[in-house]
Amino acid sequence: MANVAEVLGAVVGGDRILSPKFLDLPEYLTPEAVVCPTTEAELAAVMACAHEHRWRVVPCGSGSKLAWGGLGKGVDLIVSTARLNQVIDHAVGDMTLTAQAGVTLADLAPRLAQQNQFLAVDPAYPDRATLGGMVATGDTGALRQRYGGLRDMLIGISFVRYDGQVAKAGGRVVKNVAGYDLMKLMTGSYGTLGVISQLTFRLYPKQDVSKTVVIIGGAGPVESLVSALRLSPLTPASMDLLSPALAASLDYGENFALLVRFQSIRPGVEEQVESLLAMVGDGLSTSILDGVEDERVWAAAGEALFPPAPAQEDAVVAKVGVLPGQAVRWLDGLPEGSLARIHAGSGIGAVRLAAATAAAVQEIRSKAAVAGGYLTLLEAPLPLKKTVDVWGYSGNALGMMKAIKAQFDPLNGLSPGRFWDAI
Repeated sequence: MANVAEVLGAVVGGDRILSPKFLDLPEYLTPEAVVCPTTEAELAAVMACAHEHRWRVVPCGSGSKLAWGGLGKGVDLIVSTARLNQVIDHAVGDMTLTAQAGVTLADLAPRLAQQNQFLAVDPAYPDRATLGGMVATGDTGALRQRYGGLRDMLIGISFVRYDGQVAKAGGRVVKNVAGYDLMKLMTGSYGTLGVISQLTFRLYPKQDVSKTVVIIGGAGPVESLVSALRLSPLTPASMDLLSPALAASLDYGENFALLVRFQSIRPGVEEQVESLLAMVGDGLSTSILDGVEDERVWAAAGEALFPPAPAQEDAVVAKVGVLPGQAVRWLDGLPEGSLARIHAGSGIGAVRLAAATAAAVQEIRSKAAVAGGYLTLLEAPLPLKKTVDVWGYSGNALGMMKAIKAQFDPLNGLSPGRFWDAI
């Protein structure tokens, strides 16, 4: 096979070709090179060249989530969009943003804040997360309670196909309904259908005041409060259930914690906080956080599950989903010491185990299935990922998934083996 770096260097220039050491790659990803195009045209040229030489390609942004999902098979090239990092258009009046896929949320947030706007996501590894990476992995976070998932915010997309052709869908206005909804299809596709190059999002106004009510107690009282809260007229921006181990790591003691965040104008926030406190029954303790403490508790909860520099190489991190009414019971059935967080409105969340055997993962997955949900491995030691089905999917959509994959990537050269059943 032709030398990947040399061939691509002649196409886009040697300064776009980097050593695989540029990214912190999982041990099973051993590409010959990493390429960082700086324009969509360069990205298209890279993919056309890869198609011509039948190279197997894994797209990424900063690489913070390359370990998520299945094991890539025989990857020849990593295509990073880290240098596709320009904001194309910020329509302040329309509250939309068009930007290249490699723009990081950390760089974007201050720019939007100058216009009192924000993108309503709080992903894992927020300091490194890119727009394209968040969409490709469907990584929204706790703010989905009020604002929905990335599929609800994404209104336009451009991506480069397996053969180097550029495809576009949607537009730059919120009410655009033209064309097939490729935005939803690409969200959570893990780079198996194309390489995202540009995205358009709807934005939201930055809220005047933010306060978080922290409620601590046993499984029964917390479950009753969550049920009542879901049926109430209150509109929290975020509402997360924390396992006792995660609550303890935040210095809230060995008990369940419920974090409820309200964001709006001050009178509205204060009224909702008072209404929630009036719902809190016996056996529960409360505290109210605002300002720096309000920001800190949500950041700390995220970092406990996805630390910037993981200290445990044998840690197992999984995405979970259960019926919201079953969330507390599922958390209560986890092994002692499990760090877990469930968004109480959707039942989606994550669990981090210091170490776990295949049997332990299967047991936790079985309990999630009983609770009407699923468990997907994100990060795990290589031997465990080789032993346990990463996705654990038991639905009936495999035929449709394979048909879509064949349509978008007929040679199976994009992120091969990273999605379910080697898709």
